[in-house]
Amino acid sequence: MPVTDVIADFLTRIRNASAARHKEVEVPFSKMKMAICEILKDQGYIEDFEKIQDNVQGTIRIKLKYYNRQPVIKELKRISKPGRRIYVNVREIPRVKNGLGIAVLSTSRGIMTDKMARKLNIGGELLFTVW
Repeated sequence: MPVTDVIADFLTRIRNASAARHKEVEVPFSKMKMAICEILKDQGYIEDFEKIQDNVQGTIRIKLKYYNRQPVIKELKRISKPGRRIYVNVREIPRVKNGLGIAVLSTSRGIMTDKMARKLNIGGELLFTVW
């Protein structure tokens, strides 16, 4: 069955795997998911990721991160959805948990965190928040 919202499916797979205390999770490959994985790794929410090539689409294997046997990702929330896109300018970018979490945006310069978008003074589509 085809998935209409691939980002929500991606986030749900990570959320479910971390709640079940799995060491890693595999998701179907896309360039947008790879960019999101790079951000999550840079910000310390996942340990590592790698692309696994197969004959079809490919997959991304994500190694989840835990601290004191608890998942590092406490909350992963999708904001902009296919039925209702949420666009923000630079002044409207939310602060997640007063700066402890991050918001991920899709901008004209690519996928980036809320801090980077504020630094570059650009807005975009608010994809999701992580805490």
